[in-house]
Amino acid sequence: MTRYITIILSLIAALTASASDESAATVRPVHAAYMLEVGGARLADTYLSPIPYSGVHFGFTYQRYQAMNFSPDRWTMSLTVGVSLDKTRNHARNASMWDAALSADWGMMRRYAVTPWLTLAPGASTAVTGGATYTPSNSNNPVSAKASWTVNFTGLASARFHIKRLPVMVTYRPTLPVAGVFFSPDYGELYYEIYLGNSSGLAHAAWWGNYFLLDNLLTAELELGSTFLSVGYRGSIFSTRINHLTTNIFTNSFVIGISGEWLSLNPRRELPARSRVIHALY
Repeated sequence: MTRYITIILSLIAALTASASDESAATVRPVHAAYMLEVGGARLADTYLSPIPYSGVHFGFTYQRYQAMNFSPDRWTMSLTVGVSLDKTRNHARNASMWDAALSADWGMMRRYAVTPWLTLAPGASTAVTGGATYTPSNSNNPVSAKASWTVNFTGLASARFHIKRLPVMVTYRPTLPVAGVFFSPDYGELYYEIYLGNSSGLAHAAWWGNYFLLDNLLTAELELGSTFLSVGYRGSIFSTRINHLTTNIFTNSFVIGISGEWLSLNPRRELPARSRVIHALY
């Protein structure tokens, strides 16, 4: 009897050690990108002015992908933080309008290896945004504040190939909110009135009938070494219609930046010799 107990305990210990070694041998590098955007912008905010404004768009985006700790072969986590600034003028060139925004988006995507060089990953994300549109020509209402929390459809498609000997990865990432909450005052309501306590009816349920945003990011990463050069295009369509107020913000921009894969290692522990590297995007 003692012999059988010893055999069973030995098997349990061996299985536990094997699982521990397999977990320790899984390496999940972070795929991160830092990107600058420069392009054109078109603004219209009827709380401030019935006239559309056009001008230039600037932005900076930090994007981070990593295979999840659970089921890393299938699931990828994404984090995107962005800041933007638009400087526009009216057609007469005698008035200006500025728009500034800050956003953060976190999501998960399910990866499918369609072919050895093509990966598709549908998923969902949640995002918070905040910002303001400002026109110095208005005396009573110079600022239109914006804030929202949304739940989004998102995903990515990545393709890897070579241009001669240069490895290239092309990635397309769309984001489309489907529900959420956003802020808007009533037509003609002053922010001073809100400050005095008139705070009812400021939060509105977001759906495609009153809140629409489609963000498209297409990049090509040229693997020049351990650091990649990213170039691409970003287009964004944002529109809200509530309380007889309409906001439209359209941007198109050229994207350039640096990206790459990085590992965070414990200096007290060596990387296992039989490590299995699981990339976030393919």
